[in-house]
Amino acid sequence: MVEFNEEREEERVEFLHKKEEENLAATLADRFGLPYLDLTTHPINIDALRVIKEEDAREAEVAAFDLTDKRLDIGVLAPENEKTKEIIRGFSARGYQPEVFMVSHESLKKVWERYKDLSYSFETKAGALDISNEEILNIVNEVKTLPDIEKLIQDVLGQKKAYRISKILEIILAGAIALLASDVHLEPEEKHVRLRYRLDGVLVDVLHFDKETFDLLVSRIKLVSNLKLNIKEKAQDGRFSIKLADHETEVRTSLLPGPNGESVVLRVLSPESIEVPLEKLGIHPRLLKVLQKEITKPNGMILTTGPTGSGKTTTLYAFLRKIYNPEIKVITIENPIEYHLDGIVQTQTDEEKGYTFAEGLRSALRQDPDVIMVGEIRDTETATTAVNAALTGHLVLSTLHTNNAAGSFPRLLDLGVNPKVISSALNVSIAQRLVRQLCPDCKKEIEISGDDKKLIDAVLGSIPDENYLEGVQREKMWVPVGCDKCQGGFRGRFGVYEAIVVDGKIEKAVIENPSERDIEEASKDQKLLNLAQDGVLKVLSGETSLQELVRVVDLSNVL
Repeated sequence: MVEFNEEREEERVEFLHKKEEENLAATLADRFGLPYLDLTTHPINIDALRVIKEEDAREAEVAAFDLTDKRLDIGVLAPENEKTKEIIRGFSARGYQPEVFMVSHESLKKVWERYKDLSYSFETKAGALDISNEEILNIVNEVKTLPDIEKLIQDVLGQKKAYRISKILEIILAGAIALLASDVHLEPEEKHVRLRYRLDGVLVDVLHFDKETFDLLVSRIKLVSNLKLNIKEKAQDGRFSIKLADHETEVRTSLLPGPNGESVVLRVLSPESIEVPLEKLGIHPRLLKVLQKEITKPNGMILTTGPTGSGKTTTLYAFLRKIYNPEIKVITIENPIEYHLDGIVQTQTDEEKGYTFAEGLRSALRQDPDVIMVGEIRDTETATTAVNAALTGHLVLSTLHTNNAAGSFPRLLDLGVNPKVISSALNVSIAQRLVRQLCPDCKKEIEISGDDKKLIDAVLGSIPDENYLEGVQREKMWVPVGCDKCQGGFRGRFGVYEAIVVDGKIEKAVIENPSERDIEEASKDQKLLNLAQDGVLKVLSGETSLQELVRVVDLSNVL
C-alpha cells in the first residue's frame, strides 16, 4: 500500500511551479534579448539594495542585486513596464551603468526579503554613514532624554544578531546627535560594557550591555572607520561622517587596547555646535569690543589658550566668520578639519606623510593668504613660521595649550621664539573655559552665605574696575535642580574668558624672560577680567552655579 505524504507532495508541486516560472523567465529573456538569471541561488550585494528604496523596487517590480563601482546589476520582471523603464532611466541619470537581467517573481522576492537585513543607515567606501532614513530622523527629532536612548537600545538587543549591531550603532549615534553629546564612550569592564555620553562636558552613564554584543559593535565601528579589524593590541584612530538631512556630522574614532578589550571613544563633531556667533560665546562686552578691534587688524597673531575641550576651535571659527568677506583669502591648517566653512580654503595635516603644521603653514604662505588659521602651535618650527607670518602682513589665528592667557608668553619663549619679535607679532592672548549653563526652567535661587560668600567677596574685591560691578547684586545665586528639559539642572554651555593685549608694559616684560606672574602684573593696567572674575559675575547673574565654576576654574588662590 502506497502512503500519501501531503507535505512532500506540496513541496513537489511548489518545486515544479518554481521551475515552470524560471523556464518562463528564461524564455522571455530570449524574446527581449536580455540575459536570464536565477537570483534564488545568486549572492546578493547589500550595497546594491541601498541604491533603491524597498517600496520603489516592489512597485516597479525590479531588484538591484549587485554593485561594482558604478556598474549596477538589476533584475526585472517586465522590461517593457513603464515604471521599470522609469527606474532604469533614473539609475542612469544618477551616474550608474545599469545592466538589466530577466528574472522570475520568485527571484525578486528573494532580493526584496534582504531589505529586512538592511540597517537604517548606509555606508559608502569613503566611510560615510548616511543616516537619511525616516526612522533615524525620528530618533533624532523625538529623543529627549537618556532613558529614551536606553529603551531603544534595550529593544534592539533582543533582536537577531544578524542585523541588530548596525541598528545599535545608529541609535547610539542618533542619540548622541539628538542630545548634543560631544563624545560617545564605550568602555569594556570585567563583566559588562558601559556606554556613556559626554553631555555639556560631563560624562553620563546611559546603560550597560553584554560583551558579546560589544565585540560585534567594535568590528562594525572599525569597518565604517576604515580601521583594521584584526588589530586589537594597538591603538587606532579613524573617522567617518554621518549625513543627516542637510548636515554632515564628522565622527572621529579612537580605539585603545585594555585588559578587558578595546576602549572606544567616538568624538561627534556636529556643525551646529561650531555655528555660534561671536556675540553669543559668553565674552564680556568690554572684552568683546577689544577682540572685535584686534581681529580687524591686517596683521599680527591672536592666540586662544586652554585645555582640550575648552572651546578654542569654536572661538577661532567665530573669529573667521566675523572677518570673512569675498575680498580676502582665508586658509586654515587643521588636524583634522572639524568643520567645513564656505569660501575658506581648508587643509588637513598628515604626520605619517610628513605634512605637518609647519609644512602646511609654509605651503599656505605661498598661496597669498590674508588670514591664516593654524589648528595648534606645538613645536618650534610651527611657532617660528607663524610668528614670521604675523610679522609679514598676515593675520594669524592659532591655539596653544597653556592654563591662562599669561602662559602664552613663556610658552612661546620655551618654543624658541625670539623675545624681541613676540611682542611685535602677538596682538592678544586669550584664555577660556567652558561652563555649563543653568536650566532656566528649574534653577533654584539661594542666599549666598558662609565660605561661598567669602570666596565671592574676595573675587569681587579683586576686580580692577568698579564699572564691572555696576548693577551687580551680591546677595543671591542659583543652583541646579533638574527637570525633563535638561541634564541634571544644566542645559548647554558658554565660555568664561580672560585676555591680555600686547602693549608697552607687556613688551618690556617679555624681553626680560618673564614668568606668568610677571606678565599678569604687567597687564594690570589693562583692567580686563581674569577667568575667576568673569566666572563669578556670571554666577551672580544666574547663568551658572558657583559649584560648576569651581569645577572648571581654579579658585584656590583667591582666598
